[in-house]
Amino acid sequence: MANTKVLLGFIAGAAAGALAGILLAPDSGKKTREKIAGKAGDFSDSLKSSFNDFVDDVKKSYSNTKDEADSMGDRVKSTVNSVKADVKNSLS
Repeated sequence: MANTKVLLGFIAGAAAGALAGILLAPDSGKKTREKIAGKAGDFSDSLKSSFNDFVDDVKKSYSNTKDEADSMGDRVKSTVNSVKADVKNSLS
């Protein structure tokens, strides 16, 4: 989670710096608008990529947690069955 915040902060800072650089550059209005549109597209692509990476990480975490929970459930069932068998044998 902290890595995601750092990455998003870095992306936002880079976008703000790029926008400031474009707006302060001595180009015509048309060229400036074209540059802004290009940088906005780059930022959008970067944001989509970061979001997709985040979603993939969440899916992996969910899958790992689910697998661990299933495994733990199987161990608990096995232990309960073993205890039941021991109790049954001791009462016989």
